[in-house]
Amino acid sequence: MKSTTITPYDDVLARLTPGPQSMRGFDSDYTDIVSYIIRCTYKIWEEKQIGLIDTHYSQDAVIHTSNGDIVGAKSVLANTVQQLSLFPDRRLFPEDVIWAGNDLDGFYSSHRILSTAHHRGYSLYGAPSGRRLKYRVIADCVVKENLIVEEWLVRDDLNIIRQIGLDERGYAAKLVAMMPEKYRVAKHDSQAKPAPSSKPVARDPEGFDIETLIKTTWHEAWNQRMFDRFSEAYLSTAHCHSASGRELFGHADITQFAIDWLACFPDGQMYFDHFCALGNDSQGYRTSLRWTFQGTHSGYGIYGEPGGMPVRIMGITQAIVQGGKVVEEWTVFDELNLLCQLSAPHNTALNPSAAASQTTIERCICIILTRYTRLL
Repeated sequence: MKSTTITPYDDVLARLTPGPQSMRGFDSDYTDIVSYIIRCTYKIWEEKQIGLIDTHYSQDAVIHTSNGDIVGAKSVLANTVQQLSLFPDRRLFPEDVIWAGNDLDGFYSSHRILSTAHHRGYSLYGAPSGRRLKYRVIADCVVKENLIVEEWLVRDDLNIIRQIGLDERGYAAKLVAMMPEKYRVAKHDSQAKPAPSSKPVARDPEGFDIETLIKTTWHEAWNQRMFDRFSEAYLSTAHCHSASGRELFGHADITQFAIDWLACFPDGQMYFDHFCALGNDSQGYRTSLRWTFQGTHSGYGIYGEPGGMPVRIMGITQAIVQGGKVVEEWTVFDELNLLCQLSAPHNTALNPSAAASQTTIERCICIILTRYTRLL
């Protein structure tokens, strides 16, 4: 097996690494969990050592995406080949790796990536446009003895669609027409953990609990509609990079985004699936929160006329907290998948007679092509 000890991102690795860790069961190239995540990503995607997936994903690994689960190393490998055909010059710039755990119990990592690429391959996106793309991905992984055994992957697909030059509503309708049942969401169909009840947060930066700060702020703002909590927990100049290219600056932008979102989903609730953080009170924290949002499109707003469709969205938010305040934040979720969920009830393919007219071959081709556009 070829081993890569130097990558173009070793300066980033030097900044993020926790230093040598016990890495029992891992390849000798990996001195800590951050080096594992950054180096294996570089080897597979940029050096194109795609076969290493067989030694870095378990044979029964489950990768959760907004478009469904991918199971097993062989499926991951096939998806990766398809993605590199679509974006052959793709670069994956590591922005952060937030982690927890150890080599005995397993590591949990949250890897934020800024990707650049040119659209040069054929897919459901259509013929190559040649356009240059820039978009974010966050991948949360459970890693044991050199193998990723479970992963939660969120990618800013709507941003990709827009940069390619496709009509986002039309493209969403196309996907729904091909597989209408795929985008139907059963009400209350979620394995997300309930949001915690409100707890007081120590406002003094000396000794407050970082997990309580993040979860309580989100619970009170998003679930209890106490939007003033953003002003309390975020710096006045906070910068939030959100999905689909949104850039939010300061309390007013952050608050208005939440209000506009919840106007569309009046019964919407945020559920917290996983949290991890690195840092301390004096130097600040880097945090990662994986969440699920559920609601019903029963209100007017940024998504147009309400259709009464239940929706479910998986997202991941990373943040920098200093002096007890969020100073910068990155959120990734698949808004294209959300548009598909919202489009499903209005599409003629939901009519049984219309759906019946679609041939088995067409549906099989669609399933195969869609499956190959999921990874990273």
